[in-house]
Amino acid sequence: MSRCFANFVINHIFKPEHFLNRELSWLEFNQRVLDEAMDATNPLLERLKFFCIGGSNLDEFFEVRVAGLKQQIESETGERTVDGLTPAEIFQAVTKRIRRMVVCQYGCWQNDLKPALAQNGIRLLNFDELEPADLDWLENFYRTQLRPVLTPLAIDPTHPFPQLLNKSLNLIVKLELTKDGETLKHMAVVQIPRNHQRLVKLPRTDARRDYVFLGRLIGRHLADLFPGTQILGYWHFRITRNSELYIDEEEASNLLKAVERELHNRRKGDAVRLEIDHDCPAPIREALLKTFKLTEDDLYLIDGPLHPARLMVLADGDHLPELRDVPFVAPVAKALREQKEIFSVIRERDILLHHPYENFSSVVDFLQQAANDPNVLAIKQTLYRTGGDTRIVGALMQAVNNGKQVTAVVELRARFDEANNIEWARKLEEEGVHVVYGLVGYKIHAKVALVVRVEAGQIRRYVHLGTGNYNPSTAKLYTDLSLLTCRPEIGEDATNLFNLLTGICQFQGMQKLVVAPFDLHTQMLRSIQREAENAAKGLPARIIAKMNSLVEPELIEALYRASQAGVKIDLIVRGICCLRPGVKGVSENITVRSIVDRFLEHSRIYYFENACQPEVFLGSADWMPRNLFRRIEVVFPVEDGNLRERVIRDVLGVSLGDNVKARFLHADGSYHKATQLNGAKPHRSQRDFVRLAEAGERRVAVSKKNGAKYPAVRISESPFAGRRK
Repeated sequence: MSRCFANFVINHIFKPEHFLNRELSWLEFNQRVLDEAMDATNPLLERLKFFCIGGSNLDEFFEVRVAGLKQQIESETGERTVDGLTPAEIFQAVTKRIRRMVVCQYGCWQNDLKPALAQNGIRLLNFDELEPADLDWLENFYRTQLRPVLTPLAIDPTHPFPQLLNKSLNLIVKLELTKDGETLKHMAVVQIPRNHQRLVKLPRTDARRDYVFLGRLIGRHLADLFPGTQILGYWHFRITRNSELYIDEEEASNLLKAVERELHNRRKGDAVRLEIDHDCPAPIREALLKTFKLTEDDLYLIDGPLHPARLMVLADGDHLPELRDVPFVAPVAKALREQKEIFSVIRERDILLHHPYENFSSVVDFLQQAANDPNVLAIKQTLYRTGGDTRIVGALMQAVNNGKQVTAVVELRARFDEANNIEWARKLEEEGVHVVYGLVGYKIHAKVALVVRVEAGQIRRYVHLGTGNYNPSTAKLYTDLSLLTCRPEIGEDATNLFNLLTGICQFQGMQKLVVAPFDLHTQMLRSIQREAENAAKGLPARIIAKMNSLVEPELIEALYRASQAGVKIDLIVRGICCLRPGVKGVSENITVRSIVDRFLEHSRIYYFENACQPEVFLGSADWMPRNLFRRIEVVFPVEDGNLRERVIRDVLGVSLGDNVKARFLHADGSYHKATQLNGAKPHRSQRDFVRLAEAGERRVAVSKKNGAKYPAVRISESPFAGRRK
């Protein structure tokens, strides 16, 4: 470390006001999602999807983050966060921000989305808008499909309040009963069946798509469920519960069964939020709050459909293509096109894949060919979120059937995918796959597959490393990067990693891979510090980092110090960012942008100029305490010069050139859309990536026809265009 930089580090102390609050930053991310629902330049059904995603995101925020805040407040053990706030202060600030968000959310539904859907033939009808034939059809639907599964639940001294499942939709009913000349008022609950769509589609012989809400249909027939009573009113309500898993791995002799038990408990965790129709009378609201041990701070009055995610059914199907994004079918990566045997291609050179712009089928092919190749001896793979697609786990099962040694490191605690992973773990074990659940105390979040192959009497190891999950479904929706390589050093590192995960040993360091929680944090700090030292010496210095979230205080402080030393820093942070850019004397050289668009930005890329000897790392880890200290994560270098240049120019450069969907973070924590300078050509990075992929397809087609060679497509406005030969 240079003396100048050493003195600078020692003398500077960063203050709480230099950091943004994590929870409030996440809420600003969800606001950006809702902004896409309000953006009239987006196709209508894509706007509806963003509306649904925003609601689903907010559910998870309550289930995990708000639940955690409430536990800290109740335990009186919460400390001030790095931004200086106590849990109680954060809770109050979060509640205030969410209330503004909910007003925005349902204003978008009532004023924009619902009318626009109706104008395009997708109508949500009230009963007074229905024709007699519709009413007859709905009556029959209720009698045959709903009535047999509904259970009216009285609330009185002999009938305690029912245990309601997390996020289930219910009706609270107020009714009157005359008995022995006395009129008695009662309350009751009717649970809306979870196995029915929340919207009932009416039969139509034309292109119209008309629906009624399932809850309203049940409400219309409450007199049938409570015969002999007078229905005074009913209102929808929904409870959100604490859904975090709590497992003491040291005490749990069987992690699989422990996770299963906690999944059962999750369904009935403590309530953290009550949502109810906005016109519900105050006495009923108060009674429900008391029942669930909640306060007015936990109450949200909703002017619209509860559980917006269930409206996603309106966007299903292939109807109304004019209301959707133009379909995009990702091509197979050029290097792998028309190649029957993938291993020979990887032997020639490393292969970089950019999903979803290049088809994830190449990764599936890699595993399927390994499963069926007689020269493959063993396959080892980490599985975090497998999804419902059978091709990945199917390849592992097929490999066992073909006599290969197969090991799967399955993470059972992938949040909200636990049940799915338990099911696949059992199926893999039944087929003979050696299933391991990783290291005690650490989630296995790394994305690594190792194939051991014998070639000419020698062992060669092929490795796939990625920034995203082995999930072919989400690979169509998430932007990720992955690398196929047979570099011996990386193969050796991957072998040692799996030995660490499955055996009894201590981390001994790696040649090329950087692994959390062992050395990733230190390596990133060292790289940032090196850029600051280079800037202090007058050498070229720059940092570009793309990630989902930036929270870890030491890394933020290191970036502040680098900024003060003169390093230009560009951060592309999709979600949470606790760093305040543009603070005078602290972060004036730091720019933070977030891109929310058609695909979920998910790749993690870390670029360091390194005095004109650039380093590029890809990996599974965000810069958050959980990723750096409580998970097994793998970050890997891109060592092939051409591929490294491609990441710099055609991924980071294109992303930094976005002036359509990019939103810039300001020092006060607010975000504003990029402004297009006079005469500047609009660049929407995800659309540019699609064009790059489609242009590549056209070049391949033309070259096949006449043998012509075409140069790589460049985005001329990219900050990196043409900067290196």
